[in-house]
Amino acid sequence: MTGPETVAAAWSAATVDTAATGIRSIGIRGGPIEQPEQIDPGALAGVFDAVPRAIWLGAIVGVAGIVLAILLGTLTTRILARLGVPEAVEGTAFDRTVREFDTSTVDVLGSLVRLFVLGVTFLGVLAIANVTVASGFWGRTVEFLPQLFFALLILIVGVVVGDKVQMVIGERLTGIKLPEIGVFPRLAKFTVFYIAVLIALSQLGVATLALVVLLAGYLFAVVFLGGLALSDLLKSAAAGSYLLLEQPYAIGDEVEIGDRRGIVQEVNLFVTHIEDDGEEFIVPNSTVFETGVVRVRE
Repeated sequence: MTGPETVAAAWSAATVDTAATGIRSIGIRGGPIEQPEQIDPGALAGVFDAVPRAIWLGAIVGVAGIVLAILLGTLTTRILARLGVPEAVEGTAFDRTVREFDTSTVDVLGSLVRLFVLGVTFLGVLAIANVTVASGFWGRTVEFLPQLFFALLILIVGVVVGDKVQMVIGERLTGIKLPEIGVFPRLAKFTVFYIAVLIALSQLGVATLALVVLLAGYLFAVVFLGGLALSDLLKSAAAGSYLLLEQPYAIGDEVEIGDRRGIVQEVNLFVTHIEDDGEEFIVPNSTVFETGVVRVRE
């Protein structure tokens, strides 16, 4: 080999050797380059096979139940809000009570729906997973849980409706200035409460005959005790009916009823309003019949 060829060959060999040395030095300085490990499908399948399928199915049902409970609770709250329930129950005793806990009536109903769905989901998970304690518990509870849900719902609705009925009747009777008139709003409220309790008890499987007996006893107590308590009011109503029909005196007449004398301002079913020297007297119509009335003519 000639001189120039020998030099060229030596130069090429040195270059290759230098490049290899550089590569090795880089590998040493930067550390060995690790190849990503491949996931063994068999090992992954073994992990899934190690856990019973009932557990996996129960977990899926549990997650689905939680999501469904959140969705149904939110949907219930929004539907009730769209129907105007918050405005309808505003001012009732139940609404004021729940607002003290920074919540509202529709939120309480929405939470009740969520708890119902979560309860059903929990029992379903126990049954699917073949939990021993759930074998006898499931059969009894799966029938009782819906009944308990509807009973609580009926009680809440009864409380809200009873409060609203009391408010409406109280507003309608504000113009009647009699102490006994305040009994009617409360009586209507507790009547609604009692009916709601009876319906709720029927949902829980209480005997129908006992409910009928309780209802009959309640109605008898309302009629009997109400008649005794409101005897004066009933007398005034009967006297007012006669005065409105016969009109022995009219608005603007000067009359004397017992020790009261003045100008008639208003006559309604229960009372007669008379005024004298800036003072207004409210005389029950029963008093008109008991003491008589004198129409002053001047």
